Formats: sequence, structure tokens, C-alpha cells
Amino acid sequence: MRTTALLYHDIVPQYRYETSGFQGADADIYKLELQEFSRHMRIVSQSGLRPEAITSAGLAETGHRLLLTFDDGGVSAIEHTAGVLGEYGWPGHFFVTTGRIGTPGFLNAAQVRALSGGGHVIGSHSDTHPLRMAMCSAAQLDREWRDSLRRLEEILGEPVTTASIPCGDYTRAVASAAAAAGIRVLFTSEPVTTTRTVDGCLVTGRFSVQQGVPPEWVASVIAGRTLPRARRFLAWNAKKLLKTAGGQAWLTLRKAILSRLAGAEKRRSQS
Repeated sequence: MRTTALLYHDIVPQYRYETSGFQGADADIYKLELQEFSRHMRIVSQSGLRPEAITSAGLAETGHRLLLTFDDGGVSAIEHTAGVLGEYGWPGHFFVTTGRIGTPGFLNAAQVRALSGGGHVIGSHSDTHPLRMAMCSAAQLDREWRDSLRRLEEILGEPVTTASIPCGDYTRAVASAAAAAGIRVLFTSEPVTTTRTVDGCLVTGRFSVQQGVPPEWVASVIAGRTLPRARRFLAWNAKKLLKTAGGQAWLTLRKAILSRLAGAEKRRSQS
């Protein structure tokens, strides 16, 4: 089955990046302002595809599916995102970092239940959001998935079988640990529409939407146009190589560069 999954994070009021989710310039580039997100959803509504909630059984079906996913579990999910989706009657998939539940900027337990009660899919985004999940030991991977699922199931009172990988740091070991913990649908950040199975767990990619990405790009990805998909695939793999080769040093350098760029942009806007 062909699955086009769009990956968003926090949706915030204009310039209010600090109100939801993880903090810092490296997190802010994934936060869309509310008006920007609304334009994206308007484009989605014109695509001819209706975003839907997915299960492991659904992923095995034929056809073209469109999914909307949101990582981290920032409080903007209930404050802004769910409202925009509700205007169209669409479900979203909200992947929650359970170690952050109830902390400033993140969903609390009641808000997680409210999202689920509104028809949205709640899944795991790990417990502690390791930046390099692929480097975790087998025991660490097991704890990240099982502790996260346990917490969400305590809140919701029902099984949780979907998840997404923090920072898209995928390896087969990450997927195998997810499958062993009971996850049946696992989302990566690889910009592809194909799915594969690892130990009974269906693994599917997503197209990440960052701040400043035009709605027309979203439309082209949904339509299956080759060029934007190919460009994103090449860029994603180049980034993956840098991340693998540079390790923690690359992450530190990236954060420093983004912080400097954000500071320069803020000074320009104030001048």
C-alpha cells in the first residue's frame, strides 16, 4: 500500500515558539505558526484524499492513504492543532514523549485523554526522547518503548500500539525492540511511501514539514510528484550520513549554528 504520511510537530501562535514542546533553535525549526498550518490544511483539503486514522490492519490494504502525524506531545496539540483538524473532521496521530507528560509546554494526562476522546490516535514517542536512539543498548530500547507504552495505557485504559522514533533515528534494532514491546505500527522520518514489516511491526516513512515550507510543497508530495520527493530523499540521506559520522559532535555543532541563525533573525526583526 502507498502511504503518504506528513510529519509535523508543534503548531503555535506567531513568534510564540516557547509556548509548546521542546525548547531551543533546533526545536523551533519544526514549529509552524498557526496561520501557516491552517494554509497547509487547506491545501490538504483540496488534494482529493481524506486524512485518516490508521491501524496495522489498515496499512496492509491496497490503495493510497494519507496520514497526519505530530511528534513530541507538546501542549499545542490540544490548544491549536486539534481545533484546526476538527474544522475538517480529520483525525491526527499524536506521538507523546511520556517522560514529559505534565511538564511545562507538554500535554498532561487529562489532555492526552481529551485528544483520544476526540477521535485522534495516541502513540508513543519514547519515554525520554533520546537524540540518538539508534545508539541505545537493547536494554535501553526496551525501557524506552515499554515504559512509554505502560504510561500511555495507564492514562487511556486501553492498548497503545503505534509509535514514532525520536529524531527519526531508525535502525532495525529500534524497530525490533518496538515490536517486542507490542508496537504494531512504527513511523520513521524517512521520506518514502513504501512500508515494510519488522518482526510483525509495520514500519512506514514520513515527510517532515518544517517551518517555512510552502503549502505548494505539501500539495506536490501528496500528489506524488517525483522531484520534490527525490530532493527530500537525497537531503534526508545526506543528513543521516552526517549524523552517523559526526555523532554527538554533529548534534552540538548543528544546535550552535541554528541558535546563532535564530539570534541573528531575531535581531533583524527587532531593528
